[in-house]
Amino acid sequence: MEAGSDIHIESTICYIHSSRGGNLAQARPEQFDNSTLGGRLYMEQTVFLFDVDNTLLDNDRVEADLRRHLESQFGAESRDRYFAIFEELRAELGYADYLGALQRYRIESMGDPRLLMMSAFLVDYPFANRLYPGSLDALDYAAKFGQTVILSDGDVVFQPRKVTRSGLWEEVNGRVLIYIHKEQMLDDVEMRYPARHYFMIDDKLRILAAMKNQWGDRLTTVFPRQGHYAMDPKNASAYPAADITIERIGDLVNLDLSRFS
Repeated sequence: MEAGSDIHIESTICYIHSSRGGNLAQARPEQFDNSTLGGRLYMEQTVFLFDVDNTLLDNDRVEADLRRHLESQFGAESRDRYFAIFEELRAELGYADYLGALQRYRIESMGDPRLLMMSAFLVDYPFANRLYPGSLDALDYAAKFGQTVILSDGDVVFQPRKVTRSGLWEEVNGRVLIYIHKEQMLDDVEMRYPARHYFMIDDKLRILAAMKNQWGDRLTTVFPRQGHYAMDPKNASAYPAADITIERIGDLVNLDLSRFS
């Protein structure tokens, strides 16, 4: 993380704020040309927006590890009850809230002190070990063509923790945005990271289609076919194809990204 910066987390967004005053970006792209503003803010030619779960990080394996841990520590019945609560909460909120599900589960099992260790399992999980092969190479490669930004959905505690412990926060120098529904926050994304062209790399065709519908030709969508959402044939048939499809995130380095921006 850059020196002189503080982490600010709000109910719908997590972003970096300069301790010297002012947000790193608070302007529309049309307000600026390629020159700098006070040495800090300028319009990028291209910004690459990267999702986290099942795009850069194998969240399916994280969930599988959690399922095994719950079963070994609490039994299959408790494991199933936790994930039933987890799915209920995801339907309510629109994003995965592992700690929120644990809090609800705790209400049903107030007398079980082992729940304290379950929270430690989640918070201290070695997320760096679950990065997809080639994910950091993909970020480094994209950075040769423009600015890289993490754009994710999630809660304001666990998701930033995941991005930090995985090393992704540091990899993009703190350029991290976390919303409840990122596809509904594109005006805010554009304000913070103004650019003439955007790439969105995401394993969910639904998200890519929603963003393409708003940004049109200013956005190039990239779909890595990895993770259970990407491999679900129902999702593939329900949404239009992305501009670019790759089999895995590491394949991004084989693309001439300058051709698409």
